[in-house]
Amino acid sequence: MKAFLFLSLFLTSVSFSTSSIAAVSVGGTRLVFNGNEKEASITVSNSNKGIPVLIQSWVDRGENNTTKAPFTITPPLFRLEPGQDNTLRAIYSGERLPEDRESLFWLNIKSIPSIKKEDMRDNTLQLAIKKRLKFIYRPASIKGVPEESASQLSWKRVGNQLQVTNPTPFYMNFGVIKVGGQMFKPVLPEQTYVAPKSELLITVPSGAASNTVDWKIINDYGTSGKEFHATY
Repeated sequence: MKAFLFLSLFLTSVSFSTSSIAAVSVGGTRLVFNGNEKEASITVSNSNKGIPVLIQSWVDRGENNTTKAPFTITPPLFRLEPGQDNTLRAIYSGERLPEDRESLFWLNIKSIPSIKKEDMRDNTLQLAIKKRLKFIYRPASIKGVPEESASQLSWKRVGNQLQVTNPTPFYMNFGVIKVGGQMFKPVLPEQTYVAPKSELLITVPSGAASNTVDWKIINDYGTSGKEFHATY
């Protein structure tokens, strides 16, 4: 109880500055690195008024995987002035990756706002926010884009779950999945996509009235396209 009271008093004595971070935007929801290109890029913008931010960026293999990713972000750390933008460039180190399928990594972009002198006197707590985007490496040997192959996904009932099989070389990122007219709501990030040449199990939503499945795939630009239909 004392600890809770102390925390409450602390929070009331400290003001939070998050608006400066919220005004930092990234020019996409994912980054696709095509194997026939030397680099891939994405833009970071600071629409804050009068508040510069420090931007730190890196690529990893996943939160629980400490093995270094074969991509370098340049610049890895820089100051972004108000009203300005900068381009992050991903460079491939050349580590051998599968040629028959895409590989998934994660692009991390951390925004750290500067602290004004008056804020330092007023007990303002500055929060750093990290954006985490899917970073997909697409080998040069793979032609086309995911939505062109989305109709190849197959579905079957396994107990109270639905198994989707992806025979394609692409990561299929779902914008929408409806089962029997009911929307599937993913609980974990891993339920938002099915890896190449792999399967994914999802729980059949309660109230599903039929054995139909409707789905949309998110394209390279981060938007959902055509709706596909199947029965199981």
